[in-house]
Amino acid sequence: MYTHMQGRYITYGYDALSKFLLGLTFILMFVNIIARSSIIGYIIIALIIYSYYRLLSKNIPQRYKENEQYIRIRNRVVGFFKNFRYNFDQARHYHIYRCPSCSQKIRIPRGKGNIMVRCPKCGTEFRKRA
Repeated sequence: MYTHMQGRYITYGYDALSKFLLGLTFILMFVNIIARSSIIGYIIIALIIYSYYRLLSKNIPQRYKENEQYIRIRNRVVGFFKNFRYNFDQARHYHIYRCPSCSQKIRIPRGKGNIMVRCPKCGTEFRKRA
């Protein structure tokens, strides 16, 4: 059995893309139990075939490249939502202003009243209500 699997991508274990495809397949199976759609069934079959194709492939550099592309896209999406949450939390406690001359973002705590803000980048001073 092991000699058949030598040189195959599966010998390196499940990568992030394989885990995602497996999870997506299970989610779609659950949705298909509720919705009873033949289109979802065909998508499930296609995902299973593609997963096996990736795992049994001998073209390891190509499978590695696919996984790297998936990780890059996943990190962009996860990063967007992390930044959104961070910015939302910051907006509760701080006012974010832009310098009128250089457009540098400046964070000022809320509740300080009328203050003179000095840009740390260009030194321009301007009045804002915090």
